[in-house]
Amino acid sequence: MAVLLDILIGEIPVRIHPVVHMGNLIDILRGELGNTRISGFLLTFTVASVFTAPLILTFYLEGIVWFIVSGFLLSTVISIRFLMASALEIKGALESSPDVAREKLSFLVSRDTSSLTEEQIASAAIETLTENLTDSVTAPLFYFILLGLPGAFLYRTVNTLDAMVGYMDHYCRYIGWFPAKLDDALNYIPSRLTGVLIIPAAIILGMNWRKSIKTIMRDARRTPSPNSGFTMAAAAGALSVQLEKPDVYVLGDPLDSLGSRKIYEAVKLSSVTVAIFLLLVTGIIWVIQ
Repeated sequence: MAVLLDILIGEIPVRIHPVVHMGNLIDILRGELGNTRISGFLLTFTVASVFTAPLILTFYLEGIVWFIVSGFLLSTVISIRFLMASALEIKGALESSPDVAREKLSFLVSRDTSSLTEEQIASAAIETLTENLTDSVTAPLFYFILLGLPGAFLYRTVNTLDAMVGYMDHYCRYIGWFPAKLDDALNYIPSRLTGVLIIPAAIILGMNWRKSIKTIMRDARRTPSPNSGFTMAAAAGALSVQLEKPDVYVLGDPLDSLGSRKIYEAVKLSSVTVAIFLLLVTGIIWVIQ
């Protein structure tokens, strides 16, 4: 139900979206708590408690009430439709106006997009799409399977904290230390699982699955993040392209040229990967029950 709601409806209105309110609370508290590693722990504990503790009540719901409430709430912490649509929007803009593509891309990535070439635009779009397969889809569902709704919301809270204060700049290097490390720990298994699932997706689509395996093994640990390289490297190999964030990392080999067509192929690859993950999850739940 959660996946169908997300695919058919997409994001719910901002005024009732829990992730938006997470961000609002983080903004308020980080200005009050100071900039130390202890304040980072307190910030994480406080925001996580606010958004996960009430969800323990869902364990006492039964039948159709549990199904509806849990399905709706779970749909708010996954973003399949937005993720795919954002990449396709960059693809369309790149085909008509690279300047528009650079502007749209600037809302999705932290790097300066003003001077990116068309190939770099395509690379950045594929990178953010495949990296966020973990953050926006598989990891929240992974923790839902393990810990129910509190687990899914705990993951989303930590991931949002990492996105907002986890950057190692002058202000966030201390307060962001704890949420960034916790996000790394929570993503350790989901990122690797998602990277591995890209391989059968590549097989189904007739892509370069052998290269995908080789690229994961060679390049997955080249990114500053200990986790994001697994899905990006797997996708780079499957698509036979080289993904590059200038002066940060290079993943894969430039066997094919980068362009809007590769963004579309990356969307197909990501969609099949999500489908395989959902089938895997369904099988696990069926066996457990």
